[in-house]
Amino acid sequence: MTMQDLETKMSLKAIQPTGWAPAKGYANGMLAEDGTLHLGGQIGWNAEQVFEVHDFVGQLERTLGNIRAIIEAAGGEVTDIARLTWFITDKRDYLAKQGEVGAAYRKVFGKHFPAMSVVVVKELIEDEALIEIEATAHLKR
Repeated sequence: MTMQDLETKMSLKAIQPTGWAPAKGYANGMLAEDGTLHLGGQIGWNAEQVFEVHDFVGQLERTLGNIRAIIEAAGGEVTDIARLTWFITDKRDYLAKQGEVGAAYRKVFGKHFPAMSVVVVKELIEDEALIEIEATAHLKR
């Protein structure tokens, strides 16, 4: 089944920010008719899928920026986010940098704090990735 077949069958629309390299084997976002937007796991690379930063906080800020870009491409805004699930590879680094993590978060998302979970994982699919975040948003219709 192609992405177009899936969109037609389920009344979903794939969301891809303009200028981004195409996702391989998945959609960055899927928007349902009711305004629910499911974002696939985003990581800290740029629109060309290249890592420009290699530290946790830098990748976090880029990852959140990628989430914001997908939500805005769907016609929403960060305040529409209801849930975030973070997958991190280094619990100690995350805990040691809480102040920087908070500052990076507020820089991109402001003071919007949705439901959130943080899961520590051994590794992520992209070897350079230190963090991956999934999101669910409910866009106003």
